[in-house]
Amino acid sequence: MPLYTSKSVLLGLTALFSAAAFTASADEITTYTKGGAAIGGTDPVAYFTEGKPVAGSDQYTFEYDDVTWKFSSAENRDKFAAEPAKYAPQYGGFCAFGAAMGFKVPVVPEAWSIVDGKLYLNNSMKVQERFEQDVPGHIENATLNWEIIKDKKPEDLKEPIIRN
Repeated sequence: MPLYTSKSVLLGLTALFSAAAFTASADEITTYTKGGAAIGGTDPVAYFTEGKPVAGSDQYTFEYDDVTWKFSSAENRDKFAAEPAKYAPQYGGFCAFGAAMGFKVPVVPEAWSIVDGKLYLNNSMKVQERFEQDVPGHIENATLNWEIIKDKKPEDLKEPIIRN
């Protein structure tokens, strides 16, 4: 099935951003934040060490790219501090499938995968299923699109970027 045949997915993503009613600070433009923390306060290192999302704690934080990241332990915080690029999710923690389509979409902690040692987050389990239908193609498109959308506010991204 071709990647962009579902008009409902495109319309849904467009509606999501048209309805976005939040103001983004500079750090929120390139990194997905929720509740004042990157990736909603989920510990990014835990995906690699525990194989699942784990809530971070206010007790263990680290500032990276002008954003507060939370961790479930001092050990995870220290691992991240030593190699943030290794543990930080791709596309600033925005939805990988959304980035593949040219959008910055919020994520949920449960929709994730590690591919070639890199963490990819998605908007929902349904979107995660779509992402998994063509992981290499979606990563390629998202990586190309990220250079275009990285410095734009999510609400300013109105049209999908369709690549063949």
